[in-house]
Formats: sequence, structure tokens, C-alpha cells
Amino acid sequence: MNHVLNAKEQAQSLILKAYRQAAEEGLLPSHPFETAPVEIPKDVKNGDFASTFAMQAAKPLGMNPRKIAEAICEKAQLEGTIFSGLEIAGPGFLNLRLGHGYFENVLRDIQEEGKNYGRSQSGKKEKIMVEFVSANPTGPMHMGNARGGVLGDSLAEVLSRAGNDVSREFYVNDAGNQIEKFAQSLEARYFQILDGEENVPFPEDGYHGDDIRELAKIFYEQHGDSYRNVSQKERHDALVQFGLEKNLAKMRRDLEKYRITYDTWFFESTLHDSGYVKETVDLLTQKGATYESEGALWLRTSDYGCEKDDVLRRANGFYTYFAADIAYHRNKFEQRGFDRVINIWGADHHGHVARLKAALDILGLDGSHRLEIVLMQLVRLMRDGEVVRMSKRTGKAITLSDLLDEISCDAARYFFNSRAADTHLEFDLGLAVREDNENPVYYVQYAHARVKSILRNLEQEGVQCSENPDLSLLKSEEELELIRELARLPEEIRLAARDREPSRINRYVNNVAAAFHRFYTVSRIRDAETEALRDARVYLIRQVATVIENGLSVFGVTAPDKM
Repeated sequence: MNHVLNAKEQAQSLILKAYRQAAEEGLLPSHPFETAPVEIPKDVKNGDFASTFAMQAAKPLGMNPRKIAEAICEKAQLEGTIFSGLEIAGPGFLNLRLGHGYFENVLRDIQEEGKNYGRSQSGKKEKIMVEFVSANPTGPMHMGNARGGVLGDSLAEVLSRAGNDVSREFYVNDAGNQIEKFAQSLEARYFQILDGEENVPFPEDGYHGDDIRELAKIFYEQHGDSYRNVSQKERHDALVQFGLEKNLAKMRRDLEKYRITYDTWFFESTLHDSGYVKETVDLLTQKGATYESEGALWLRTSDYGCEKDDVLRRANGFYTYFAADIAYHRNKFEQRGFDRVINIWGADHHGHVARLKAALDILGLDGSHRLEIVLMQLVRLMRDGEVVRMSKRTGKAITLSDLLDEISCDAARYFFNSRAADTHLEFDLGLAVREDNENPVYYVQYAHARVKSILRNLEQEGVQCSENPDLSLLKSEEELELIRELARLPEEIRLAARDREPSRINRYVNNVAAAFHRFYTVSRIRDAETEALRDARVYLIRQVATVIENGLSVFGVTAPDKM
């Protein structure tokens, strides 16, 4: 249950009903107000929820806002609501205080819902695809893929927990120029093994990485010189099939180590082999959106607000990556029936956004609204205040695999999800491995481990706590503030899904951990003043553990029982 959202809605209803009652009795002028703004104030000392309704109503009603607030307070009916008080502050703020029943209900619901606490049913359930990483299969995954992987996976998770039908997808670019370049690079390394590196030139625009050398070496070990005298097409086909199979298998292993699994691995080649790319381009032509120039076929994207037109089919008859991308997204909407598609892309792809949406609009698929692109900024790895670009082990650019050899998956996933996608991220490798409160992932995990340690010690001492304690005993400032934080998880997930910002959950679990540590500093549990209070506090911290574990699981971080 989303207690925070329910409380906001109940507060809004209470204020509007009180206003309408006051207007009916002639205490206030009549006006067709439909909403009353309700927010959670930064400082809850004056109230748990606050409304500026009286101040916003002052102009249309032609009255002093405080007079409006007084009339609303006079007519407000709190009986039967979750609120225990309604007060006026300053020029006309309406402050509502929650009754203790609210706090008890929060804890009871967490206990009842367990691992499902935080999940909710969406008002409008959508079938959503989140496509992320989709790294070029011709080489290893880099830091951008590492960040995009966590952002995409976490976004898919909050969308799912907010009540949507979500599918995760990896798009494999196994066709086009980069695959031909991959074949030429492998071929050159293969012949260098056969004839000597000094006797075989390597293509200037080829892939120069050590991974290409390693693939060619393994290919030679398995096949010897049997591909020396076959046709170039047969050799290229064999090298590409071999190389992609090896690379994709490693990608899957690395991503699984990173706790990312996909519902679908979609291959670009299937779009070409089935004729779907040609069919899509033909549809664009039928709609009068293309023209030919210098032997190439162009899409009139400039007619749809883009800077220039784009090539769909080159003069040599080959379709461009843009044409395949249009076909791929048409497949998502038209063939597979997704209501909404969200792609996690690097910021360097920003120029591609408008033209892809325009192409889908031309096809009648409403790409302007149904396709969302989350543009992700760069990652800068830091150690001891200095930028890290190379792996200590290999001397090459750091890959996802290198990163996970150096730091834990928990740290990687926490840090990569700690900022909104559109902000640059500095990843401090030294901080990520520290075991103190300066490391945010350690700080949150330690709160969970501390709760579990308390519960273990009580069990080992044979202390029997009531399963149905008197929760009305929880009334200290620290206890109530902790429960307020626990109540927020479903609303934080809803907002993270709405705003496409899963990093909200990082900040949220950190706030829960901070509230728990403050509570623990001033509240005795094992030696509480009474057994009844001890039992209530034990019940409270059990729910703290559940909420931290549920929150961390949103972005794929574990909640250890011991540290």
C-alpha cells in the first residue's frame, strides 16, 4: 500500500470538503476548485503534510488567506481520517498532523507485504520495453555500458514495481559496416598468424584491440590453415560467426556477473534476412516521405524538424543502420505490441533521437510520444583524486570485466545508479572499497546488518518477543521519523518510475539508513524500559530490514546479514 499517496489524497479531500462546507454555509465565497495542493514539508515539526490552498484561493475568492484557512479549519472533519490535527501557520498554511493509527498501519502493512512491500498497481498498466546496453558485439563492454546496464536494469525494475508489464531487451548489431570491419580485422590477424605479421597489412580502420588477436589465435588453433584458400565470403562468414559467438557468450557472462539478465536478445540480422528492413523502407516511400538522389534513397527528416535528411539505402544498394533502426522500432510497436519503448543511449547519440521519432511518426506509430530516449552522460573513473583510464592488469582501457575484478558488484551497481542519467558521474574507486560510513553502499548495508545482528543476539539469548506488540508505544521523535521514512518506499518507487529516475531509490535507502542510525543511537532495544516497548521496537526494526532489502533490490544490490 502507498500510505504517503493515500495520505496526500485524503488530505486533499479533507480540505476541499471543508471549503465546500464553508462555502455552502456562506462563510466563504463559492468557487469551482477541483484540487488542493498538498506537500510533505521539509520540517515536519509543524505537521506531516502542508497545503497552500488558502493562499492560492485568496485571489479568486478576494479574501485574506488566513481568513480562508480559519473557515476551513472550523469546518474540517477529522473523525474517521488518518489525521489527528489541522492547524494554521504563518499567512495561511494548513498543516495536518498524522494520527498514531497511520504509523501503526505502516508497520503492519510492511510486515504483511514483506518482499512485495513497495510494489503497487499502476492506474494505467502499460506494456513497456526497456532496451539498454546493446553494446557493439565486436569488442568488450566499456564504462558507458557499465553505467547504462545499471540504469536500464534499475529503470525496468521501478517500472515493473509500479505495476507495468516490463520487458528487458539487448539489441545485437550483427549486421552492417561494423560487422564487415570485424570480419576484415579477424581475417588480417588470421593471415598474420599464417604468414607473419610483417607480411600482412592490417586495415587502418580495423579493430586494433588485443581481443581481435585473441579471437584470431583461437580460430587458428581450431581450424589451422583450412580457411586460407576458401572464398573471402566463406572465410568472412566463418570468422564472424565464430567471433560473435565468442563475444556474445562473454557479454552474457559479464552481464550475469553484473546481475543483469534479459528477456530478449534481438538480432539485427533477422530484420534484414526476413525482408523487414526493405518492407519498412518501402512503407516510408509509399507515404511520400523519401526521394532518390545520386543513387541513394533519402528520408525527408528535415520536413519533420530535423537538421537534415538522412540516407536509408546507399547507392550500392545496402540499407543504412538508420533504416534498420526504424525497422527495429517498428517491430517493437507494430509486431510485438509494446505501448511504450524506452532506450538508454549514450549522450553522443542525441542527434539520432529526433530523426528516429520522426520516422516512426511518418509510419503512424506516434514515436514522438511512445518512444522515450534516456540520454546518459559520461563516467569518469577516479582514484586518489586522479582520473583512471587504463587497467592496471592489462594496461588497456578499463572494461566492465576489469571493473568487476577490482570492486564488488554491489559497489558498482550502487555508484552507477547514484546519479540521474543526464548528469556526469565521477566514480571514486577508492571510496567504493572503503568499509566505513563515507562509502554510501557500506553505510546502507551496515544498517541492515546491524538490525540482523540485534535480532540474532535476541534469539541466541532466548528472548521471546511478541508477534503482535503494542505499537502505540512507539512515539519518540526518532521512532516516528523512522516510520515516516519506511512509509515512503512505495511512493518513491512510483515517482522513480514516473520521472524515469531510479537514482531516487539510492537517496531513499540512504535516508532510511540515516533515520535508523539516529534511532539506534538514542533508543535501547534489548534493555528497553519495558518488555512491551522492547517488543514494539523489535517489530519496528524488523520492518527496517525489510524496507532496506526491498529498496536495495530495486537496483540490484544485496542486503547482507553480516558485515
